[in-house]
Parts: sequence; C-alpha cells; structure tokens
Amino acid sequence: MVSREASLLFLTLFLSLLSLSLSSHVSLSVSPKTLTRSNRTVRIQWSGVESPSELDWLGIYSPPNSRDKNFIGYVFLNSSATWQSGYGSVELPLVNLRSNYVFRLFRWTYDEVNYRHQDHDGNPLPQTKHRLAVSEEIGFASGLGPEQIHLSFTDNEDEMRVMFITADGKENVVRYGLDEGALNQTAGTEVKRYEREHMCDFPANNSIGWRDPGFIHDGVMKGLKNGKRYYYKVGNDATGWSATYSFISRDSQSNETFAFLFGDMGTYTPYRTFYRMQDESQSTVKWILRDLKALENKSALISHIGDISYARGFSWVWDEFFNQIEPIATSTPYHVCIGNHEYDWPNQPWKPWWAYSSYNKDGGGECGVPYSLKFHMPGDSSVPTGTSAPATRNLYYSFNAGVVHFIYISTETNFEQGSDQYKFVKSDLEKVNREKTPFIVLQGHRPMYTTSDEVRDAGLREKMLQSFEPLLVEYKVTLALWGHVHRYERFCPVKNFQCVNVSSSFKYAGAPVHMVIGMGGQDWQPIWKPRPDHQDRPIFPQPIRSMYRGGEFGYTRLVATREKLKMEYVGNHDGQVHDMVEIFSDLYVDNPIYVDNPIYDNASNKNSTGNSTENASFKEAKEVVVEPRIGNYVKAGSVIMAALLLGYALGFFTKWKRENKQPTWTPVKTIEM
Repeated sequence: MVSREASLLFLTLFLSLLSLSLSSHVSLSVSPKTLTRSNRTVRIQWSGVESPSELDWLGIYSPPNSRDKNFIGYVFLNSSATWQSGYGSVELPLVNLRSNYVFRLFRWTYDEVNYRHQDHDGNPLPQTKHRLAVSEEIGFASGLGPEQIHLSFTDNEDEMRVMFITADGKENVVRYGLDEGALNQTAGTEVKRYEREHMCDFPANNSIGWRDPGFIHDGVMKGLKNGKRYYYKVGNDATGWSATYSFISRDSQSNETFAFLFGDMGTYTPYRTFYRMQDESQSTVKWILRDLKALENKSALISHIGDISYARGFSWVWDEFFNQIEPIATSTPYHVCIGNHEYDWPNQPWKPWWAYSSYNKDGGGECGVPYSLKFHMPGDSSVPTGTSAPATRNLYYSFNAGVVHFIYISTETNFEQGSDQYKFVKSDLEKVNREKTPFIVLQGHRPMYTTSDEVRDAGLREKMLQSFEPLLVEYKVTLALWGHVHRYERFCPVKNFQCVNVSSSFKYAGAPVHMVIGMGGQDWQPIWKPRPDHQDRPIFPQPIRSMYRGGEFGYTRLVATREKLKMEYVGNHDGQVHDMVEIFSDLYVDNPIYVDNPIYDNASNKNSTGNSTENASFKEAKEVVVEPRIGNYVKAGSVIMAALLLGYALGFFTKWKRENKQPTWTPVKTIEM
C-alpha cells in the first residue's frame, strides 16, 4: 500500500506539472513601463491561456515582492471581451504607491473555491495555487514631486495649511503668492510618519494590509490677505515640484458662506479588493468639482463628517482616496471629523458598557493613526491610544467661515458631561459672536436622530441626546449634521423628539434642524424603522419629525448670508436639488421686502422663468438684500397682508402635502455601519 507521505508527494508533483503545463505558453505584458502624472494608465495584455475559465484572474501587486496572497487588488480576465479565446487586455489607472507594481495571472477552478475566505460581499476571494504568468515591473517616473495634496484651515484666519506625501521625507517647501508667475513666498514643512508597529490590530498590522505610507509633510502659508486668489506649488528642485494650484483665502469680513458637506464617502478603485469599494464616491467628487468651478472667485470649504476612505486597515486605500479628492482638495480646504471606520478597535481607551455594541473592529486595526497624521485640523484635541501609537487627533474643533460658525465633534471618544470634549463644546458655544456669525453648524459622525432601523447605537444616541441636546437648544445651534447612516434625512427643528416647526422655510424656531448626510458614497444601508406590528414587512412609516428622507447618493451644499442660511440636498444621479431647507437669522427683519436671488426660488432649482439653472446658484450667488424701510403706510400694509396670506397658504399646503403624500424610497442592503 502506498504511504500517505508518498501520496502527498505525488499530488504535489502532479500539481506542479499541471501548473507548468498551464503556464508554459502564457504570456503577460504591460505598457507603458514608466507612468507619469498625465499618463498613469497601464495596459495589461495576455495570450496563450488554454481552456480559459471565467474564474481566471489577474492580481495587482505592490511592492513586487509581495506574496501571492497579498495582492492589493484583482480583476477577472472575463472583463475582457476576448477572454474566451485565451487572450485579452485590460487597462487600469494606478496611483503612486512609492514602489513598483507587478501583475500575476492565475488559474482558479471551481473545486478550489473556499467559502470561508470571503470578501466583504460574502464572495469567495480568489486562490493562488496555479500561477500562470508574471509581468515585468512597472513604476512611476522619478522627479514628479509630491502627491496627495490637500488644504485645510488653521486656527488663524490669515493662514492656509497644505499637506502632501513624499517617498523619501527629504526637505520640501511650499512656494506661494498672488501672482502665478511669481511665487515669491516660501513656507517650510514639518515631516511625520507612522510605522506598522503603530497599528493596533488586523489587518492594519499584518502584511496583507500594511504598505509603506510614505512621509507626511505639513506646511502653513501665512500672512494671507482676505478673500484673494493665491497660487502655490509644493516640492523641491531635487525630486520635483507639483503642478501649480490655487485657492481663495478665507475672508474674515465676508458676508456669505459656501460649503459642501457629506459623510461616509469612501473610495473608488478600478479593481476588486478585500472589501467592496465605493464607486459612487467618484460622482460625489465630480458634482462638487462642478459647483466649485461655478463659484469662481468665492471661497468655500468641504466638510467630510467621518468614515473617510474606508481603508479599514488596507493602507493603499488611503493613497487611492487622497488621489481621488485631489481635484477638489487642492483648491478648497477639506475638513473632517473622526468616524468608526477610522478609529474603532477592541481595546480603544474609552468604551463604556452602554456603547459596547457600538465600538467594535470597524477601524480595521488603524486605531485612528492614519487619520490623525494624514489630516491636521484646527485646535489641539487629542486622546492617547493606550499603545505605542501616536495620540488620536482631530477630534473636536471649530472655526468661523464667513457668517457661519462650524463645530466638529467626535462621537467615538468621550463626549459625556464633564469630559474634555463636552467642556470644549460648551465653552465654544458660549463664545460665539452671533453678530459676526449668526449661524452655528455642529457636525459629528453618529447621529443623534435617525429613523433608520439601526439598533446597535441606541444607547449611544441616548447618551448623546443627554449630553448635547440641552446645549444645542440653549445656544441656538442652527443645524446639526451627522453621517454613519448611508442615507439622507432631514428633520424638523426638533428637541426631545418633538417638532417646534414643520415648515421648510422659517426663522430660527427654538431648536436645531438635524440632518443625516451619510449618502456620500458608501452603499451599505440600513432599512428604515418598520411598523411595530409589521416587523417582517417592508412598511416604513415616516414619523412627523422626519421631513424628508431618501436613498440617493449625493451631498449637501450650504449657502448663507447674514440673514439666511439655505441647505440643499444634491443627488448624484442627476446633479439636481432634491430637498431644501432655509433658515432666517435674527438679523432678518420681517417688515422690509426681502429680495432673494431668483436662482434659489425653489428646491427644484428652477428660476422664476421656469428654466433649469442647474448650478447657476453658485455662479451668480449674491448677498441677500434687505430694502430700506419705506415711509408709505399703504405699501407697508399691503406687504404685510400679502406676507400673512402667503404664509397661511404655504402652511396649509405643507400640512396637506405631509398628510397626503406617501414617502418613497428604495431599500438597499443591510449591514453594520
């Protein structure tokens, strides 16, 4: 009888010969061999694949010496139209990972499918037993300068921070000025870096997820004049310079504010990987870029309230993310707050019993380290990780932008009464000058209010309401914005679950409007809360406090003057406005005639002529004008009477619409967020 050892040896030899026979005639080629900023797409061609299978796949590797199982991504050969003939090609845009790439072609058979080794969707990950071919190495040219450039505010209104990545960490500077042809001011940069041992858990601290993150440079352009266009570039003469970019400096005297706000956007990759990526994030960036171009010489800001890249421990996803946002983040300050997918891990320092179901492994072992170093927000908030890793930063901070005071908070670290964060928020709200900034917008990741059927955060929401709602009401916060739930939902001005107003256009009513804006790109979504007597059926009543909710991807844009703040929900599927709320400040006087910009006449984004203006609202945005009082009692009386009649009609129509219109939405998928 043949021994077990001999049988195994025979099987091993047979598989080796099989792999050799399968691969003996397979060729794999790539072009170009050297990539640049303007040409970073590689074409991979193969031929000679005998008896092609729909499971045959192409692995993407960087660095080239990675083990077969440690790919950064893969594509199936059947994505090529000619794959069944044993040859084909694919084209992939790549980002600079500061090391070369190589591609490997594998045969994968149905009898080798391992359903215990799955991706995020529950699909089996490809196996690597039968490697058929390996390509030559390709890489990015030297001398291209820094990558992943993005801006943010500092604590000083006459400054702008710029951050970027280099491969070697050598001295790089920022050159800037008012004339694109004469960048005569220079700022140095501070250099930081994190290591594999700083990661707290799998996969971030494992070879499957870890890649060299490069060196993070942090520079500040100082002494900027109010509301001027500045030009800048970063780099050095030895290793190259970036392209020249521009931004509009902050204007402390401005009577208007423009902002683009969303949560949970994530990252697109041109390949499959261990987690499903967020293809829709491309559309969010595309439409915001459209709006920014229309603004021309007006300053703006971008606010991404948690669940930033969805790297979850796979380092290269951060590289993909920063390359994706570069078209908007090089011209507009990009502000963030921490979410569960940047931070949460089993041994995080603050984990009270009531949040046990909320704080899990969502951060993929990163424990906030990449987030804390790759961004540098205003303020100096931080908490220790309890490990050798750097402290977690960018937790809570605030700044003024035009007529709005923005506050960012952390829902992942201690926010209870008596905590440092609570004290900061209370103190900050006490100091807001409502003459200068009549509107306050508070932002955090996990929502205080939601009608989604998301139960694991119930205890956390209760504690947030106890801690923060009294402050929001007492200090007349205008808007409270949240992510985490991957949908859009606007509430009435609400306190203790009760509406104080049910209009979409009103003067501050005594409580903030809560909005969930986590529809930036991630497509795992909870269903809405079902009826108690129909838990197993798709019946989702919309409570009175929920004014609008929808499942379309998109973002919100904020336009404010001293008298009025307008918040619009733009859908990615068409780039149009699908919901709107406008809130008047105490500086708005009811008696004078209010002259609004006609491009903001309604939420359908149509002007008074009925023609679609699409994004003209930013191109033509003007300061709200309040006409002076007129000493004509008849005219004044007519205006007042007309306003009363209009208000009554609008109120009646709103009530009728809410009572008769059934909300519509499309349930998507359910998973923990």
